[in-house]
Amino acid sequence: MALTVLVIKETAPHEARVSATADTVKKMAALGITVLVESGAGITAAIADETYIAAGAKIVKDAATGLKDADIVLCVQRPASAVLDKLQDGATVIGLLAPYQFASLLPAFEKKGASAVSLELVPRITRAQSMDVLSSQANLGGYRAVIEAATTYGRAMPMMMTAAGTIAPAKVFVMGAGVAGLQAIATARRLGAVVSATDVRMAAKEQVESLGATFVMVENDETKQSETKGGYAKEMSDDYKRQQAALVSETIKKQDIVITTALIPGRPAPVLLSEDMVKTMKPGSVILDMAVEAGGNCPISEKDKVVEKHGVTIIGYSNLPSRIPVDASALYARNVFNVIALMFNKDKNAIDFNFEDEIVKGFTLTHKGKAVHPLLAPKKTEAKTEAKAEDKAVPTVNGDTAKSSFKRKSAKEEG
Repeated sequence: MALTVLVIKETAPHEARVSATADTVKKMAALGITVLVESGAGITAAIADETYIAAGAKIVKDAATGLKDADIVLCVQRPASAVLDKLQDGATVIGLLAPYQFASLLPAFEKKGASAVSLELVPRITRAQSMDVLSSQANLGGYRAVIEAATTYGRAMPMMMTAAGTIAPAKVFVMGAGVAGLQAIATARRLGAVVSATDVRMAAKEQVESLGATFVMVENDETKQSETKGGYAKEMSDDYKRQQAALVSETIKKQDIVITTALIPGRPAPVLLSEDMVKTMKPGSVILDMAVEAGGNCPISEKDKVVEKHGVTIIGYSNLPSRIPVDASALYARNVFNVIALMFNKDKNAIDFNFEDEIVKGFTLTHKGKAVHPLLAPKKTEAKTEAKAEDKAVPTVNGDTAKSSFKRKSAKEEG
C-alpha cells in the first residue's frame, strides 16, 4: 500500500500559506507517495484544486475524509484539536508545531501513538539548509516588514531630486540582524533608504556593514560572549542593556522607520523600544514590531493591529510571511518536501525515524506517541532543558529566529 500524505487547509487566523504546492506534489508522487489535498487548501496561496489534480493529487472534501487514510499530515501551523482527534493511529504530523508550547498537545499524540515533527527545530547545520523553514520564512518576513512600513510611511524612501526641490531619503533603523533583520536591511537599502542596524552579536557587525548599513552597538567585553554555540543571541546583563538602551535612544530620535526583530529562544521577546523612546520619535515615524507574537520588542505594539501612539504609527502584524503567501508557500513546501525526502525509505514505502541522524533527532518531538525531545522532558530536568534551549530556534517565523549564516561542520562532524 502506498504511503499517503494529506495536505490540510489552514484554519489559524491570518494564515494564508499552504504546506504543499503543485511542484512538491509532483515530487512526492514521483517517490510513489499518494497525495491527498483538502479542497481549498491552496486558494489563499493562488493554487486551485485543479492545479493540484493536474500535479497528481487527489482532492478530498474535508480534512476528516483525508485523515482516514493519511499516514502523514502536512500543515503550516499546528492543526486544530478536531484534526488531531481524527488522526490515524501511528500517523505523523509535520509542520510548525510551536515546540515550546507543545506539552498541551502531548496527550493527543500519546492517545494516537502519533509522531510529531516540529520544523522550528531543524538543526542549524549545512546539511539541513534545504529544510530550514525558519530561515526561508524569516527571510520573506524581513522583506515584507520593510514593504509594510514603507507603505504606511507618509513619505518617499529614496532621495529624489526634482525641479520642485529635493526629497531627503528615509532613515531606517533595524533592531536585530539575524535572517529577518539582514533581509530588512537589504530591502530598505534597495528602496534607497539610509539604513543603520543594531544587534548584541559582534558577528553581525561585518554582515550589517557588508550590506551598506551602519552598525550601532555598545562594544565591550560582554559583547564578546554575546552568542551561544549555535550562533543565537544570548540575553545580556542589565548593565549592558542600560548602556545599549542609551545609545539606541539617541539613535531612535533621528529615525523615520524602526523595524524590531529580536527574539530569545523559548522566552518573551526582549523590550528594545520603550514607550519613552517612542515619545522621542518624529511625528509620522513608523515602527514595525516583528516580535509582537512573542510579546513584542515594543511594549505598546498590539498584535495584528496598526495603532498610532504619540504621533507614531506602530505596526504589529504577527505573521508577515503569510502576507506574501505565494512565495512563502513555495519555499515552505520545498522545505517540507526535503524533510520527507530525507526520511523516506523507498523499500519500506514509509518514512524512517533514524535517530542516529542529528537532523531527525533534532526536529522530532514525539515518536509513536512517546516524547523523545528534551523540550518535553520531565520538570526535574527543566533547568538542563532551558540551558539547551538557547541553541534551538524560537517558535515563530516572524522575526530573527535564526542565525544569519549556518554553522559549517567538517565532513567528519556531519557524518
